Amino acid sequence: MRATVVVRPKDGILDPQGQAVESSLRHLGFAVDSARVGRVVELDLDTEDAGDARAQLERMCEQLLANPLIESYEIALQADA
Repeated sequence: MRATVVVRPKDGILDPQGQAVESSLRHLGFAVDSARVGRVVELDLDTEDAGDARAQLERMCEQLLANPLIESYEIALQADA
């Protein structure tokens, strides 16, 4: 099973990269209200059970992929084609 995890700073947490991107886009003439910069982690898991995959991914995020104090994450699952 393929999984995509998107990790980004929680609202209210300082995001210097996001501020730099926002400022640069405005200087280029784009009307943006705000920008947040995060990261995407793509994983191939050795399971076909969505519940098991999600449980594993939750543990991965809590233990390594995200800092739960300052970051939030979203998990998307896709069955292998």
